[in-house]
Amino acid sequence: MAEIQEVRQRPAEFIEALGKTYADELTKTVGGLKQIDVSKLYGPQFVAGPGALTQQAEAMAGGLGAYQPYLQRAEALTGPTAYQQYMSPYQQDVIAETLREYDVQAQRGIPGLRAQQVAAGAFGQGRGAVQEAVYGAESDRNRAALQAQLLQQGFGQAQQLAAQQYQQQMGLAQQAPALAGQQISALTALGTQQQARQQAELEAQKQLQYQQAYQPYQATQALGQGVMGLISGYPAQTQQTIAPSPSGLQTGLGVASTLAGIYNLVGKPKLF
Repeated sequence: MAEIQEVRQRPAEFIEALGKTYADELTKTVGGLKQIDVSKLYGPQFVAGPGALTQQAEAMAGGLGAYQPYLQRAEALTGPTAYQQYMSPYQQDVIAETLREYDVQAQRGIPGLRAQQVAAGAFGQGRGAVQEAVYGAESDRNRAALQAQLLQQGFGQAQQLAAQQYQQQMGLAQQAPALAGQQISALTALGTQQQARQQAELEAQKQLQYQQAYQPYQATQALGQGVMGLISGYPAQTQQTIAPSPSGLQTGLGVASTLAGIYNLVGKPKLF
């Protein structure tokens, strides 16, 4: 009687148990990955925004126009009347006192002039009167020249002061935006460093959350690689099963059972 042999190659029992454990863990971890909210792993919360220093630099950008008031004050120092605000309030007093002293000195010269006329025998005559008139006219011209000189001196000083103030305001107008620009540049550089540091911290936090979320899956992958290494490196076990072939009686009974099933399926013939 012939026999039927069945041969199977199966891994060792402990490897087969590990494979089942791996399959269970993989099913569980993949199911967990489906529940992950990726918006907590990626998104704008991991992008560093401008820090306090950068915001301060941006706020100071408006200060680049700080030169405008200096230009306006400089413009007020131009024109034909710009010098007036720099005229000394004591100038008129100084001029009046100087002219008064001049008049006193001019009057003191008249007695000497008349003494000369007496000595020359011209006092009280027409020639003496003409001489006094010439003296008076000359004195008036000198007085007017002195007054003009004093006024010109005050005007020149006022003009010089106005010009100095104009140059000062123009210098401030040029320096103001430059100084503001330097400060803004320094704050921007520090703000960039601060933002880079914050970005690095956010990236580290992002990586930590990512690793926490995917750590079970990575551990399961490591387990699977280990199991596959064991399967490839450990010899499989051979199982052999031997069963006797069916006898003639068993075969006949099996055929009869099959025919009976077909008969019942088709049904008995009908009698007319």
